[in-house]
Amino acid sequence: MTIKQAQETVDQWIKEVGVRYFSELTNTAMLMEEVGEVARIMARSYGDQSFKKSDEAVNLADEMADVLFVLICLANQTGVDLTEALQANLDKKTKRDKDRHQNNPKLK
Repeated sequence: MTIKQAQETVDQWIKEVGVRYFSELTNTAMLMEEVGEVARIMARSYGDQSFKKSDEAVNLADEMADVLFVLICLANQTGVDLTEALQANLDKKTKRDKDRHQNNPKLK
């Protein structure tokens, strides 16, 4: 699935199953909640914290998909073409960071 197809699929799902988009502010808050859930899993899986019994069934892929879903909702609501935005962002990073990363001894 391309990013464009994902944006179209989410839009269709919202219209058929979700009734309508939540407000942009609500979706922004939901995005922060979902990112927090990813952070919680990462802190426990790769950091120093441990899981509680109630956290043992967590699924990192599912939580990342939740983040992506809400981000796509916000892009659709605000008229952002994520394919174009990602390409422009990669172009910016390539121009800005190519030499910096190549010359960074910490990355060798």
